[in-house]
This record gives sequence, structure tokens and C-alpha cells, in this order.
Amino acid sequence: MTQNVKPTRSELMELKKRIKLAKSGYNLLKKKRDGLILDFFEILKKVKNVRGELTEEYKRALQKMSLARVIESDLKIRSVALAVANSPEVEIGRKNIMGVVVPNIGEVELRKTALNRGYGLYTSAAVDEAAAEYEKVVEKVVRAAEIETSMRKLLKEIEKTKRRVNALEFEVIPKLDRTKSFIQLRLEEAERENIFRMKIIKRKHAA
Repeated sequence: MTQNVKPTRSELMELKKRIKLAKSGYNLLKKKRDGLILDFFEILKKVKNVRGELTEEYKRALQKMSLARVIESDLKIRSVALAVANSPEVEIGRKNIMGVVVPNIGEVELRKTALNRGYGLYTSAAVDEAAAEYEKVVEKVVRAAEIETSMRKLLKEIEKTKRRVNALEFEVIPKLDRTKSFIQLRLEEAERENIFRMKIIKRKHAA
């Protein structure tokens, strides 16, 4: 606002409303940011756990596969893998975490019986055990994908919310406060000028 502009009290009232609204928005965004950060760290714990579980499952699957390769030939293992029918399907839902939509898979059960895998009965138990272990690995991969996707979405929303909070705290609200102070100062000056003019007019009338 320039020095030549004469502010009015209605402008001051409108500005005060804007400041109140900005501060209310700031407080709500701070609460959202803090809530998102808490949720993020909870999910981060789950990510660390599921990654550890996935690593252990994968090690067991490799051991089972190594045993199966000792008992059966690599050609037989490849034939069995190509014969596997009915690829697993996962239904992905959605859930809302403080306004952030993340995937929700629920319980993941992708393990099958030897009959349901589609490669026939003429394989050793070692092949079945290796297949079962790799099905567990796939379950853990699906779970890890769900949780890590949720974590990335929350992190993106946290960064976005932090930028908005900082903009309100360090730019918008201070600028509005400075403008309010300037308007109040100009109104006080105008009021003093009016009082001074009134006194002069009274003196002239009295003379």
C-alpha cells in the first residue's frame, strides 16, 4: 500500500478477517502436518519390519530352490515354472489417511496347493516346497509394495503441507500483519489530523 492511498476502517476490518482466516488455516495445516508425520513414522516402522521379513523369506526360498535343483534338473525346474497356471490376483482397495488416499490390500493369501499350481503331480516334494516358499515371497512383496507406496504418498503430502505452512508463517501472515499495522497507523494519523482541524475551526468560530 503506497503513502498516497487513504485506507478506510472497512478495509482494516476486511484485512483483520483475512488475517484471522490465514491464522486459522495455518493452525489446521500444522495439525495436519504433525498428524501426517506421526502416521509416516508408524508406516516407516512397518516398512522396516516387512523388508526384514521379505529378506528372510527370500533367503529361505533360495535355499529351497537350491535343494530342488539338486534333486531335479534345471531343465525340469524351468519346465515346471512354465507350466504354472492361474497367476495370482490381488484386489487393491483404497483408504484415507488424513486426506491422503493410499492403497489398501488387506489380507494377502497367494499360496496354493500342489494341485492348484498346474504343473502336475510328477514333481518332487522339494519342488513343491520351493514353490510354496516363493509364494510367501510374493505375498511379502505385495505387502511391501502397499506399505512403501503409502509411505511415499504420505511423504509427498508432508512436503506439500510443510511448504504451505511455511508460506503462511513466513510470508502471508507477516505481510498481512505489516499491512494491518500500516493501515492502523494511517487511520490514527488521519484521526489526529481531523481533531487538529476541528480545533482550528473551533478557534476561528470562537474568535
